[in-house]
Amino acid sequence: MLRFLLPVVCAMAVWPGVSNAAESDAYLLSPGDNLSVSVWGEDKLKQDVRVLPDGSITFPLAGKVEVVGLDATAVSEKLAAKLEKFIPDPQVSVVVTGTEGNVAYVQGKVLKPGTVHMSGPTSVLQVLSLSGGLDKFADTSEIKVVRQTGTKQQILPVNYRKLMSGDDMTTNFLLKAGDTLVVP
Repeated sequence: MLRFLLPVVCAMAVWPGVSNAAESDAYLLSPGDNLSVSVWGEDKLKQDVRVLPDGSITFPLAGKVEVVGLDATAVSEKLAAKLEKFIPDPQVSVVVTGTEGNVAYVQGKVLKPGTVHMSGPTSVLQVLSLSGGLDKFADTSEIKVVRQTGTKQQILPVNYRKLMSGDDMTTNFLLKAGDTLVVP
């Protein structure tokens, strides 16, 4: 049995795709998300914080820290780096306690248009499903996602017919916080 397991363990240790798979699925923070932050051995540095609309949090001794688009591990590391000036080798724990900021919007000919709360990675088809699906008058050839990138808007077409047939799943991409799915 050991002869079989040893090569598998070695392959997993050196194959970069294994470790990156978990990282790519990590939840990325959005404005409005809630975090519980604590520093081991520093009871006064335990605090619940909300990601502000500008994408930052404020934490004692660290000040204002940009966190939007980061996962909890990256925020822990960023806070630890700022706290090192005051605390030797700080062990920072960040736990996402609420994902209120991770929302997409659905408008048009779906059964339940409105806001969709995404608690993790959520695809176009999943958001359509959470919206109750298409109504019978929906124009499936014109479905699109409107994404704000900085000061510009990006239009991402969705090929619904190919998604449903399974011929081309490339437009079943993951939505980002603030995306609007438009179903004419």
